[in-house]
Amino acid sequence: MLKWGMEGDKMRIGQSIDIHQLVENRKLILGGVEIPYDKGLKGHSDADVLLHAVIESIIGAMGLGDIGKHFPDTDPKYKGISSMILLEHTYQMMIENGYKIGNIDSIIMCEQPKMAPHILKMRENISKVLHCDINQVNVKATRGEKLGFVGRKEGIVSQCVVLLEEIK
Repeated sequence: MLKWGMEGDKMRIGQSIDIHQLVENRKLILGGVEIPYDKGLKGHSDADVLLHAVIESIIGAMGLGDIGKHFPDTDPKYKGISSMILLEHTYQMMIENGYKIGNIDSIIMCEQPKMAPHILKMRENISKVLHCDINQVNVKATRGEKLGFVGRKEGIVSQCVVLLEEIK
């Protein structure tokens, strides 16, 4: 029996969008998966646009600001860091604040390369770090249909919505 909205249950929703430019001489890493491609995402860290959206959604659901507040791109200790490590830190913040993952729904907007072969591994990576069932993590992908900067293969966008549940 679902207990949604029952007295004493505390749930919080967070959402985020992240955008990074595609550039040469960078690895393309999404959801902690290195994807073979001739370009990668520009950023201070590994520029994993999917994980950045997930991280910021969790931080936002807790009302703790944004990703830049906790992992500023001006701090040298985050230069080149794996976003999987940032996700682990975010998990610890979530636990310290008394929450667990209810579910995650995310989308990657990318003209190329194809995401379908990599989505299961992305979901596995995220669910492992956040200590939740893989069925609580959804990753979808869509193309830009040659429209805008996504369609011109200039960048990748990711959006995420997360539901956090209070730990009892």
